Amino acid sequence: MAPKKSKTGILAGDDPLCIPTNVITLPKIFKSAGYATGAVGKWHLGLGDGSAPLDFNSEIRPNPNDIGFDTSFIIPATVDRVPSVWLRDGKVVNLDPSDPIEVSYVKNIGDTPTGLERPDLLKQGADKQHSGSIINGISRIGYMRGGHAARFVDEEIPTNVVREASNFINANKTRPFFLYVGLFEPHVPRTVDARFKGASSCGIRGDVIAQADWQVGEIVGALKNAGVLDNTIIIFSSDNGPVVFDGYYDNSERDLNGHKPAGILRGGKYLVYDGGMRVPFIVVNPKAEKNGVSTAIVGLNDLPATFAEMLKVKIPAGEAVDSVSALENFRSAKAAGRRSEIVLQGTRGKSIRIGDWKFVPKTSGGKADIGSGANPRDKRFADAVVLEDALYNLKEDPSETRNVISQNPEIAESLKKRLAEIERIK
Repeated sequence: MAPKKSKTGILAGDDPLCIPTNVITLPKIFKSAGYATGAVGKWHLGLGDGSAPLDFNSEIRPNPNDIGFDTSFIIPATVDRVPSVWLRDGKVVNLDPSDPIEVSYVKNIGDTPTGLERPDLLKQGADKQHSGSIINGISRIGYMRGGHAARFVDEEIPTNVVREASNFINANKTRPFFLYVGLFEPHVPRTVDARFKGASSCGIRGDVIAQADWQVGEIVGALKNAGVLDNTIIIFSSDNGPVVFDGYYDNSERDLNGHKPAGILRGGKYLVYDGGMRVPFIVVNPKAEKNGVSTAIVGLNDLPATFAEMLKVKIPAGEAVDSVSALENFRSAKAAGRRSEIVLQGTRGKSIRIGDWKFVPKTSGGKADIGSGANPRDKRFADAVVLEDALYNLKEDPSETRNVISQNPEIAESLKKRLAEIERIK
């Protein structure tokens, strides 16, 4: 899921860094073990310290380099949010000082039409939330003025990601390194390089997934060419489950061609059901026992503890408290794993899984964290409303279709109590 502000929902492109600079992070763990560290691609964790409005016309601090990365080449938020620029080590790339950047998520300060004003200029229509400043024929969330020479071209983003990732690999091939690559696909707005138009039988959403596959292949190829592939652990994952319509009318729902992005799982992005929370987690480990599929419970938040154990780095007391090492799972698909429970959070409320049991509490009202301008009646968000407490046995009912709370009240109460205990932890 995208990071949330405490009161106003999903982070905007001008929000402060949501990670304190004095806490342990994954790149800090690697850096303390002598690794070079780099970040390329999607960021969406905020920039600056919030003490003043973000100024994109000078070096922004803190930036990714202040939380453990040696180098960074990022887009500040998501591609559907302004500013539509790249930042290298906290500075906007190709910025013309005579054309300064201004950003607002409150009022229209843009020097180009908005999607609401000129829908005829759009490559793809958009809902109200995504109908701010038009940049490269696509209306965005928020308003942007200036920075014309620095604005990215959506169709060129994949090539930029591959170039920067490959350059980092080549520059650090003689020493250990950690590289985080945040791919943008299949996030909206979905655009493809001409090479991938029609590459799938599932419309533009399928085509951008083919485009993502190409980027992964190119980066793996860079590892091979650098002579380090056989000594590199590769992890491929996602921050949330699938969503088809997400603000742009790109015909993705029409063009699914029978494909079910979440398979048999219920729901998708924004929801606490497994369709929104279970994601691909592929680990390529040259030192693993053999290929296999693991059924162990593992969260992305377990990566710090996992690599700290592998690198023999001590995590300070009181930090990364929700991280449980999955190192044995990285080495063997047969390993049971150490995590017995996991808490999941959607746009409304949380759920908890312990073993095969999952408890989803009734939502208590309030505003969902869906971002300013989004329609709460949209099915993406309306399905997040849970009318009554629910208990599911995921082993017997992986699609979460049968609420068995009435047959198992003691189990439900136990999970409910545990969730409340975890929520009280600060």
